[in-house]
Amino acid sequence: MLDIAVIEEPAAAESSLDPIRSRILAALAEPGSAAMLAGRLGLPRQKVNYHLKELERHGLVELAEERRKGNVTERVYRATAASYVISPSALAAVSPDPARSPDQLSARWLLALGARLVQEVGSLLTGAARAGQRVASFGIDAEVRFASAADRAAFAEELAQAVAGLVGRYHDESAPQGRRHRVVVGLHQIPDPHPATDSRRTDAAQENPR
Repeated sequence: MLDIAVIEEPAAAESSLDPIRSRILAALAEPGSAAMLAGRLGLPRQKVNYHLKELERHGLVELAEERRKGNVTERVYRATAASYVISPSALAAVSPDPARSPDQLSARWLLALGARLVQEVGSLLTGAARAGQRVASFGIDAEVRFASAADRAAFAEELAQAVAGLVGRYHDESAPQGRRHRVVVGLHQIPDPHPATDSRRTDAAQENPR
């Protein structure tokens, strides 16, 4: 089972979003048959069996083993991943495009960058899985608590300068064997688990992260 899988096909995305099928996927963190899942979820076995076949058809679950019980063969399934992400490519006609309106101060542009990240890395993972290879990548995840909006703005400015300096130092347009990589750095407020009652303040903070 993969840690995380990216869903790129529209039909597979639609299948994963069905409420019953999403419950089945979650339940299949541990392998189970239609009968076992029916007991876990409190659903008719025939209904579970139907949804299992649809999930299998879209590559979201797979056959783990077959068990012989008398004259009956029990098929035991497992989810293909512990969790799933739907790629924007599943909604190709309306997927976000960061090139439309680049704006470093826009939370919506940051979201578009994130969507492109999911789409591109998901595509790389799919290709690498087929070739039996790994994807070369690097990520940083950190939290910082700013004392003021001015500190946040200063941090963003220094970060932008540092990234620009590194890109300028290592970018080599003429390298014959060079491979292009994308660098995405984002800064956003961590959502409050208990949102403020004044939604206007929240929207303003998200739209103007500095």
